[in-house]
Amino acid sequence: MDLNEYKNIWVFMEHDDGKVKNVGLELINESKKMAESCGYEVWAVAIGSGLDELIAESAAYGADKVLVVEDERYKHYNTDAYSAVMEELIGKYKPSVIMIGATINGRDLGPKVAGCLQTGLTADCTELEMSEEGLVTWIRPALGGNLMGHINCPNTRPQMGTVRPAVFKKAERQDGREVEVLREEIHIPDEKIRMRTIDVVKHDLGDKIKIEEANIVVSGGRGMAKEENFKLLQDLADAMGGVVAGSRKAVDAGWITVDNQVGQTGKTVSPDIYVAVGISGAIQHQVGMNGADVIIAINSDKDAPIFDIATYGIVGDLFEVVPALTEAMNTYRKEYAGAQPGAK
Repeated sequence: MDLNEYKNIWVFMEHDDGKVKNVGLELINESKKMAESCGYEVWAVAIGSGLDELIAESAAYGADKVLVVEDERYKHYNTDAYSAVMEELIGKYKPSVIMIGATINGRDLGPKVAGCLQTGLTADCTELEMSEEGLVTWIRPALGGNLMGHINCPNTRPQMGTVRPAVFKKAERQDGREVEVLREEIHIPDEKIRMRTIDVVKHDLGDKIKIEEANIVVSGGRGMAKEENFKLLQDLADAMGGVVAGSRKAVDAGWITVDNQVGQTGKTVSPDIYVAVGISGAIQHQVGMNGADVIIAINSDKDAPIFDIATYGIVGDLFEVVPALTEAMNTYRKEYAGAQPGAK
């Protein structure tokens, strides 16, 4: 393998019926920063049908080129079809790096492609670095989150990794930005596609905002003591225009659902404001929320690790502090009219 033949960074753009998921746009922005060190281009790569909106979004958020394969049979994600298409594209264009969001589909596609190409893949990354020579250092929690592993793939290409959603920020949108669009027609024989999508049943969240898309997250941990006390957090979240989440301890105790878990084994969030209530702040939790712009920690233990990364810290009884904050926020909202934060 001649490593010099492999250039540029690809970002796999996952979508839902052509509507791009945020993680792809986040990875375009981070890839652009990385590419500066070695002069690579950043390509958005998508498979599906009806991808015009995705193409426009990829361009608006910074992709240098967009590579698409459109076929009605690829409308919904399919392991066999998508991995076979990716293999053909990689063989033709030879990217040096492939970034994939660590979603359910991304965690399925990445290992399948890497295995077929006999190259390395690092899963669930939370930080990325790139040398001037184009060697990526994939950084991810290891050994139960007690240390951060730094992983390289120096001998094979492409270098592949899955990256957790909401770890990085999207760039500022540039409406009207035009880039070169490369279209490939790749037909995978039906006999090689072993799975068929019969129907898609979507979970209706109503007006509920996903924690990974919220601007403000109020999160509770073991210090909440019992499920009923999460009503205090809901009241504060309502006053702030945010959503309620929880730590692994809170989920294990049955106080909050796993859909709202923040941390290494839950979701990664990067809101404008993250309020950690009764959460000690072990590294396993920090990797899921340390990208927040402002972190407010409330804990009775002044030595809790959460205070090491907090923007503002309040040492005190959460059962006194949280109601006081809620009252203050409600008073503020009555006195000063203003828009409440919503989804990103």
